[in-house]
Amino acid sequence: MPGHLRSPLAPARFPELPEIAGARFAVGEAGIRYRGRPDLALAALDPGTTVAGVFTRSQVPGHPVLWCRRILPRGRARALVVNAGNANVFRGREGDEAVRLKAQSVAELLGCRPEDVFVASTGVIGERLPVEKITAILPDLARNLRADALAAVARAIMTTDTFPKAAVRSCAMGGHRLRLVGIAKGSGMIAPQMATMLAFLFTDAAIPAPVLQALLVSACEPSFNAITVDGDTSTSDTLLLFATGRAGNAPPASPEAPELAGFRDALLDLCVDLATQVVRDGEGAQKFITIEVTGAIDAASARRIGLTIANSPLVKTAIAGEDANWGRVVAAVGRAGEPVDLGRLSVAFGGHWVARDGGAVPGLDEAPIAAHLRGREIHITVVVGDGPGQARVWTCDLTHGYIDINGSYRS
Repeated sequence: MPGHLRSPLAPARFPELPEIAGARFAVGEAGIRYRGRPDLALAALDPGTTVAGVFTRSQVPGHPVLWCRRILPRGRARALVVNAGNANVFRGREGDEAVRLKAQSVAELLGCRPEDVFVASTGVIGERLPVEKITAILPDLARNLRADALAAVARAIMTTDTFPKAAVRSCAMGGHRLRLVGIAKGSGMIAPQMATMLAFLFTDAAIPAPVLQALLVSACEPSFNAITVDGDTSTSDTLLLFATGRAGNAPPASPEAPELAGFRDALLDLCVDLATQVVRDGEGAQKFITIEVTGAIDAASARRIGLTIANSPLVKTAIAGEDANWGRVVAAVGRAGEPVDLGRLSVAFGGHWVARDGGAVPGLDEAPIAAHLRGREIHITVVVGDGPGQARVWTCDLTHGYIDINGSYRS
């Protein structure tokens, strides 16, 4: 429910979003759960738009996820429709039919096939989606599509978010300047496995769908798959990237094409920006925590160790209490089930070592550590051996605010 106090970790300003040639947007009030605010968004995409996507690994995926998984292999998109307030999950044939009706309604309005329409929903799980409220106002949205309305979409898809999330990047390819814009929503139920809560990226680049898919999967791992708020993976996690092809560049033949280097970097940077904004809006969060793990046997092992630390309620509450309890960090490292060289195990807060090479630092001056923990930006460094594996993950502290928000989520 938007309306919670803006997170103290929020960015200072919302970015200026440039128009993406070949993409238009509109929002409306369907009254699905919220009153007096937009809760439905529509994006219309030019013919020739390619699409890539990654989705939740939950074994109870939402009906929109099932639909998008089915149509994604076609690699084409003409529209995206998103609602907030109801996730449309675990509703059987009724849930599938609601998705079909949304897609069919949009297709009729835009003159495309239902299989060209991607669908996403976010909100309460298990309740019937009043799809008739959505189809009733879709014609209004179709009439009001505008190239400059993406910022409104970022706000319309919010649930417990305290601020809208967006990021912008640009790069060059073959002498053409490309634009890349993304929006996301998410605040709780954040522990992605292959995607994030909801995130939609748009570019004017011309990139074939198989190449786009490979680029998105690669960018997802060190960004959306490296964050956690509460260790709960959503049933509705959806990350989609649409490429309208209007920039005029020659389409690259493979993900390894040299001309893609700038786009690959811009995409990763944008994904990290959006993913960390989600953590900065973690429900009840007061501190943004960066955890760096080095010396692991490989990057995957380092990430698993990092996420185990990041998901530890004991670590997160210690940070909330500004307590440099490094024993909790060590305990989480051991619980990760990954190889650790006990003689090299080291922990630092804000660059100050509290444990080094297998033991506590003698005569430790805790004053600078305490000063670091009083801040909003917390850094934890962990060395687990002398291997090549390293990873960076992001989380937030765990406060009473998280309980307050989730204890009243449906009321």
